Amino acid sequence: MNPTELRTDVPALGEAAYLNFGAHGPSPRYVVEAANEFQQSHEYHAPVRDDPYGAAFEAFDRTRERVASFIGAAPDEVALTESTTAGINAVANAIDWQPGDVIVRTDLEHPAGILPWQRLRADGVEVRVVETDAGRVDPADFAEAVEDAKLAVFSAVTWTHGTRLPVAELVDIAHDAGARTLVDAVQVPGQMPMDVAEWNADIVAAAGHKWLLGLWGGGFLYVDREVAESLAPRTVGYRSVETPTADPYEFAAGARRFEVGSANPAPHVALREAIDVIDEVGVDRIQGRIQRLASRFVDSVPNDALRSPETPESGLVTVAVEDPEATVDRLAEADVVVRALPKPDAIRASIHAVNTSTDIDRLVEGLAPEWD
Repeated sequence: MNPTELRTDVPALGEAAYLNFGAHGPSPRYVVEAANEFQQSHEYHAPVRDDPYGAAFEAFDRTRERVASFIGAAPDEVALTESTTAGINAVANAIDWQPGDVIVRTDLEHPAGILPWQRLRADGVEVRVVETDAGRVDPADFAEAVEDAKLAVFSAVTWTHGTRLPVAELVDIAHDAGARTLVDAVQVPGQMPMDVAEWNADIVAAAGHKWLLGLWGGGFLYVDREVAESLAPRTVGYRSVETPTADPYEFAAGARRFEVGSANPAPHVALREAIDVIDEVGVDRIQGRIQRLASRFVDSVPNDALRSPETPESGLVTVAVEDPEATVDRLAEADVVVRALPKPDAIRASIHAVNTSTDIDRLVEGLAPEWD
C-alpha cells in the first residue's frame, strides 16, 4: 500500500485539504470496521458462545504485543490507556510525592504535560519550567533545572513548533542528575520511527488517534519494567493486580498495573489495525513524504512568519498570523482544515503522508492574504 492508496480509504478526507493530523487523524474504513466487528462479536456472540472477559483480555494482549513490537519494547512494559493525558495522569498519581520534590518540564508542553503537575503544587511539589527558544531546549539550562529533580517531563516532538527535541540526550542528563523521565511522544508514532530503547526513557506516553489514524480511546503507556516496580497507582482494579481476590493485593508485574477494569477493547483493536496499516505503508516512506510536503509548504512561507524550522523536522509547521482563530475559520470555509495555537499567535498545519501537493497549494493560496 502507498500513501495515495491509504488516502482513498479515509472517507473524511474527500475533497477537503485536511491538515490537522497533529490534533486528530481521521481513520481509514478498515480501522473503524475492525472496531465495529469486534464490538458486534463481543456483544452479539461472546456472551453465549464464548467468555466476553476472555475475548476482551485476548484482544488487550494482542494489542499490547503489537504496540510493543512497534515501539521497541517488551509486552509487559506496555499498558493500554485511553489517551496520552490518561497515561501521564496515571504516572503522576503513582509516584510517592513529598513536599519539596521537584518536577521539571519545558515551556513547550501540551496541557496534558502541564495540568497534572499544577495539581501537585497544592501538595508542596515544586514545578520548575525550562524556558526555550524557537522550539529548542538548551541542554545546559535543562541540566541546571534537573539537578535536584525527581522527575523530568518533556515532549519528543513539540506541538507548538514541530521541533524534535534530543530525547536521548535529555534523558541522559536527567538520569545523571538522579531524575526519572517521562516523555510525551504523542506526535511521533505514525509519522516517524519510534524506539523507546534508543531513548532510554523511563516512561513514554502516546496515543493512536493522531498520525496512526486510529480511534479516540486507543492510547498506550510504556514503562520500563524496573521503574514500574517502584510505582503504585492510586486507581486499582482487577486488571491492575496479580490476584483480584488477594488481601493484601499485589500489583501486576510491569506496566499492566496501570490498567484498571472493564474498558472497551474496541479502540485498542482499532489501534492494532492502524499500526498494521502504517507498517504496510512503511514508516520511513511516510516520514520521507511528510518531509517533502512540509518543505513545499515552508518554501512558500515568508521567513518572518515561519515559527517552525526552515528545514522541517516533522509534519507540524507553525505560521504566525494576525488573528489565528479568524484565519482558521476563513480557511475552513474553503475546506482547508488547520488549527489555531494559543501560543505563539499562529496557525499550525499538520501534514501527513496522505496529504497531496494540491492540499499544500490550497493552504498556501488560502494564506496569501495574510502575507500581501
